[in-house]
Amino acid sequence: MKEFIPVCEPTLKGNEIKYVTECLKSGWISSSGKFIKEFEERFSDYCGVSQGVSCSSGTAALHLAIEAMGIGKGDEVIIPTFTMIASCNAVIYAGAKPVLVDSELETWNIDINNIEEKITKKTKAIMVVHTYGHPVDMDKLRKVSTRYSIPVIEDAAESHGAEYKGKKTGGLGDIACFSFYANKIITTGEGGMIVTNNEKWAENARLLKNHYFGQTRFLHEGIGYNYRMTNIQAAIGLAQLERIEQHVSARRDNANHYNKLLKDAKGIITPPEAEWAKNVYWMYGILAEKEFGLDVPKLREELLKMGIDTRSFFIGMHNQPVYKKNDEKFPDASGQYPVSDYLEKHGFYLPSSSHLTREDIEKVADSIKSIKKS
Repeated sequence: MKEFIPVCEPTLKGNEIKYVTECLKSGWISSSGKFIKEFEERFSDYCGVSQGVSCSSGTAALHLAIEAMGIGKGDEVIIPTFTMIASCNAVIYAGAKPVLVDSELETWNIDINNIEEKITKKTKAIMVVHTYGHPVDMDKLRKVSTRYSIPVIEDAAESHGAEYKGKKTGGLGDIACFSFYANKIITTGEGGMIVTNNEKWAENARLLKNHYFGQTRFLHEGIGYNYRMTNIQAAIGLAQLERIEQHVSARRDNANHYNKLLKDAKGIITPPEAEWAKNVYWMYGILAEKEFGLDVPKLREELLKMGIDTRSFFIGMHNQPVYKKNDEKFPDASGQYPVSDYLEKHGFYLPSSSHLTREDIEKVADSIKSIKKS
């Protein structure tokens, strides 16, 4: 058992060193090379779609996807207010306007019942976030998106390997975006990926991520970006992908052990998993309600004294100071979002690394229960 348990560390126990060494020896260390192509092909196949476009981050993936779909100035994209700010900023980067929707307590995901009232003639996409690894109820969502002929973007940054009715996230919407940041279930250090069956969108994204280089070098027909993934990053990603099922299984085992140990802790609510879902518990999040007797900031402070690192839940987009400014491209932050506020106030996540030991988890759970007793 560690003296200090970080909230999340990468698990690098496969062919990472082997593939990176091969990459270095080949000289192909930048944005071309065999590992990029192989990683794109294998990851998109893993998600059950035909196209994979690697890029420099999950945020870049969202930005590229939105612009590749032709969404821009004057358009609106519906998003959950309870998300990491990258989801919202990516819409703004593209010149469109985010429209906020509250979450549901059952899954912590976007409340599909509240989406329809936010749809206007300007709505060009619905972005859903599979929050903390729990997939959105996609059949229910599809009834809304199909009725209005609006495409669905999956922000799947937190849900590698998660499943909805046996089908993996990334293949549930019209286009999906993943992050490979160091704390994700599989990582490239920094990096992202767009996956889709839409060849036109994929090709648009490839042009946009690489300065919009055309067939004639240095002749550009559009404004692009430098959002490329390196071959070194892809080498790490390929090694990680080879072990993704072990990583997913480890996260789920962690959650099962936490659930057993915390089930009788009064005032502690463990994370959801709907009957139709396979939650990958990217982060094992809990709610500490009033009955626990200690608010979340104080509880986290006490856990840190015991050598246990934690993180607060997301702060809703409607509570972000930057969006309070009078700017037409920012979301309307004036609405009421009670579920998001509740999750923000009562939620935080515990150490969640794929290589946590049983002893680590027991230390965390025992510490929480000892704080409750004191």
